[in-house]
Amino acid sequence: MRTLIAEDDFASRKFMLRFLSKYGECDVTVDGAEVIEAYTMALEENQGYELVCLDIMMPVMDGYQALKAIREIEDKHGIPEEKRAKIIMTTALNGGRNVTKAFELGCNAYAGKPIDQDKFSNVLKKLELI
Repeated sequence: MRTLIAEDDFASRKFMLRFLSKYGECDVTVDGAEVIEAYTMALEENQGYELVCLDIMMPVMDGYQALKAIREIEDKHGIPEEKRAKIIMTTALNGGRNVTKAFELGCNAYAGKPIDQDKFSNVLKKLELI
C-alpha cells in the first residue's frame, strides 16, 4: 500500500509513519501545499497513492482544502471512484460540523487524535486497504 501522510505535528507524523510503514511505502508532507504537489507528482509517474492521511489543521493549506484539491485532481484525470485514493482525515477536531464537512468534501473515514491503533487498523480493514 502506498501512503501519503500529511501531518505538521512531529510526534503525530512520527507515529503515523511508524504505524503505516509496516503496510507499505509511505511519503510524508508537513502542509497542504506539499500534499497536493506530492499527490500530483505520484499520479504523473503512474504511482498514485492508495491511502492519504490528512490532518485538518496544517499551515499553508488546511486538510479540507487539500482534500477538495485531491478530489478535483482525480476528477481532472478521470480516475474512477473505485480507483481513487482512500482519504482518512486525522485530527483533534472531533465536532460534528468538522466530521460532516470532511465527508461532504469526499473523505472516506475520520480518525480523532490521539490515534487509537486498534481503531485505526479497523478503519484500514473496513476500507479494504489491509
